[in-house]
Amino acid sequence: METIHKIGRRKTAVARVYLTEGKGQIVINKRPLDHYFTTSTLQYKVKQPLMLTENETTFDINVNVFGGGITGQAEAIRLALSRAMCTLNDENRGILKPEGLLTRDPRMVERKKFGQKKARKKFQFSKR
Repeated sequence: METIHKIGRRKTAVARVYLTEGKGQIVINKRPLDHYFTTSTLQYKVKQPLMLTENETTFDINVNVFGGGITGQAEAIRLALSRAMCTLNDENRGILKPEGLLTRDPRMVERKKFGQKKARKKFQFSKR
């Protein structure tokens, strides 16, 4: 099996995932998963596509991720892994699609408007 390369995005985070046959090691930016994502919630988000498709110990995963915060990065990795699982086996699509793991979340931060403190702060209302 050759290396499978997929990209996932969330907010401003971009994750490149490289999947090869192995023992189940996950390396993110040259650091192990538990050193990069210290909370169990984020570790679960990254491993979710592997657990649902029962491939936790089948592949070695190397990830390059940049931009955004740690939650956005974890969700970008999850999307890229889900896409890679679908490339491996078409049956995985039926498992991952109902969980919402193949959908790119389009929500982005709204830009700040000039003359205002925040994006959604309204201008001063004046009746006249």
